[in-house]
Amino acid sequence: MNKVMDLDKVMEKVHDGATIMVGGFLGVGAPLKCIEKLVERQVKDLTLIAVVNSYPGGGFDLAPLFKNKQVKKFITAHTGTCPEALEIYKSGELEVEFYPMGTWIEKIRAGGAGLGGVLTPIGIGTLVEEGKQKLTINGKEYLLELPLRADFAFIKGYRADRLGNVQYRGVSINSNPILAIAADYTVAEVNEIVEVGDIEPERVGTPGVFVKAVIQGYTLAEHQEIFKDLWVRTGRLS
Repeated sequence: MNKVMDLDKVMEKVHDGATIMVGGFLGVGAPLKCIEKLVERQVKDLTLIAVVNSYPGGGFDLAPLFKNKQVKKFITAHTGTCPEALEIYKSGELEVEFYPMGTWIEKIRAGGAGLGGVLTPIGIGTLVEEGKQKLTINGKEYLLELPLRADFAFIKGYRADRLGNVQYRGVSINSNPILAIAADYTVAEVNEIVEVGDIEPERVGTPGVFVKAVIQGYTLAEHQEIFKDLWVRTGRLS
């Protein structure tokens, strides 16, 4: 099955009130074209699941979704890097659900694996344990963290073939492979679409069985230029 699709066709499936996962870490490894299209379509009342928020200082990757007030709930491990999100949080227009980063990723892994939850000692004796079931195993207390899933996951890879097998590049892999398994509809945005067999099996980071659509994103050269410009503008590269 050829899973290469037009981005506009994919976005027709995304509806108001949807729960979406977005890969990336401070913009690195983020599906930029998918995010831009979500902003353009003005889909609203989203529950957004991402490991952290936007590039420090805002104005990039996830930030426009918060600026446009398209997100009603944010499930994350950290949100302080995005001024746009902080503004609507302070005004009471955004609900934020925090988890320690390791707990956040394990809840999603559990959702993808069909498990009923994950046990962790992280948060015992703190605000994190409020409202959660505690279990004692071999004399040690654990919190039961329930699984996280989404209607859609937007991930970013380096290359993908037409069957949806995704290869990652460098640290941009971050949260993407875990998110890919925990959504009803996973969209892989990539720098390059190749033929089946062009990606060596051992380099496949997300098997095509988890991917519903492959989207042509920015080329690698375009992607590098976007980040070079960003880093220069924000004083992180001279």
